[in-house]
Amino acid sequence: MTVARHYIMNAVEGRDATLETALRDLADKVRAISGCQGVELLRDIGNERRFIFIEKWDSVDAHKAAGPQLGKDALAPILAVLDGPPDGDYLDYLKVV
Repeated sequence: MTVARHYIMNAVEGRDATLETALRDLADKVRAISGCQGVELLRDIGNERRFIFIEKWDSVDAHKAAGPQLGKDALAPILAVLDGPPDGDYLDYLKVV
């Protein structure tokens, strides 16, 4: 069962470029982990400080197993420029006919 894990994050005022760079770096690291089917990074057109980071995984368990492989250092540059905690959820992909 393929699942998505999405995060909505807001950068501290004036740090949106730094957050974008950190999220691009994280995407490269996440893509390399077994069970990851891809990563998408989006920015809100009306709010340049708001980013959506979407990971596509083989399963929830595959996502949970990825955390220890990344390590806390991978998230440090992101956490340093966030304006509050990220909002995240697991989502099912539904077939559209």
